[in-house]
Amino acid sequence: MKIAIVKLSALGDIVHAMVALQFIKKAVEGVTIDWLVDERFAGILQHNPDINEILSVDLKSLKQNKMNCFKEVRKVRLYAKNNYDLVIDAQGLIKSAVTARFLSANTVGFDKHSIREKPATWLYKSTIAYSYDANTIDRNVTVIGQPLNVDIGEQQILNKAPFLFYQKPVVQVTDFFVKDKANILFVIGSTWPSRNYPKEKYLTVIQQLSGNSLIIWGNEDERQAAEWIADKTNKVKVLPKLNFNDLKAVIANSDLVIGNDTGPTHMAWGLNKPSITLFGPTPVSRVYQTKINKVIKSSSKVNPLKLDKNDFSIQQINEKVIIDMAQSILNSIGR
Repeated sequence: MKIAIVKLSALGDIVHAMVALQFIKKAVEGVTIDWLVDERFAGILQHNPDINEILSVDLKSLKQNKMNCFKEVRKVRLYAKNNYDLVIDAQGLIKSAVTARFLSANTVGFDKHSIREKPATWLYKSTIAYSYDANTIDRNVTVIGQPLNVDIGEQQILNKAPFLFYQKPVVQVTDFFVKDKANILFVIGSTWPSRNYPKEKYLTVIQQLSGNSLIIWGNEDERQAAEWIADKTNKVKVLPKLNFNDLKAVIANSDLVIGNDTGPTHMAWGLNKPSITLFGPTPVSRVYQTKINKVIKSSSKVNPLKLDKNDFSIQQINEKVIIDMAQSILNSIGR
């Protein structure tokens, strides 16, 4: 059986869907799985033994030049020559549904009660019901597993094998790590300003923890914030710009990841590394909490169906709560 999964973006959402692959491969004999993704995020999928082929489209170019749409459609039509038995739209947007439909007429996605952009359901041959405000990971494994008659339960997910893979890094990432202290990685940026914990409070957390603190960044604003923190303390190292392969290597070598609700923080869960994810305007139902993967949520109430980008309540999270939780996790893993 040959299937394609359409999950175009974003980084954390792709990670949350990838967990299904290891269970599908074990349950469905002879299945081949291709994944269609926005080329900006293709690196997160690379080297995964459960993915046969990574297919990419350049969605960013469409914002710059609408005429590029024809080029991308031709690309997807070429992918369709792989003759998929089934295409699963795990995204639930009009653009992902259209992409899935170009790949095959035999498409499946969420039903109209379980999806954000309801017109997308018009393009599916069959649909899956799973509440939109339910846990994001449960939603992903259900829409991917159920069409294949594969039931992926909570205990399986909790006992998952790490599923992000990398090769030898280009950057000498090991130079940033130490052996005699806990290596704590900080993810200080995200896609919304309201999802960012203040750099001043990150500074306090770093100063109070005794580990070797590292900061990653993804754009110029984040780099400047990281450098601001580094200028205020000698307890932190700002890493260079990393590609996805090297980012996976850095997270895999960290003892603890602390950061906002954003892709790299969720990658720690995908690598079975300890993490603390800070939430403000987004729901904690996006993650699975485990003995080593914890969340801290601000006091605001979140409507998963209508997120408030002006909810800056993450700024109210007390640094001591983060520090105490970090020390507890590090103690539990012997660091």
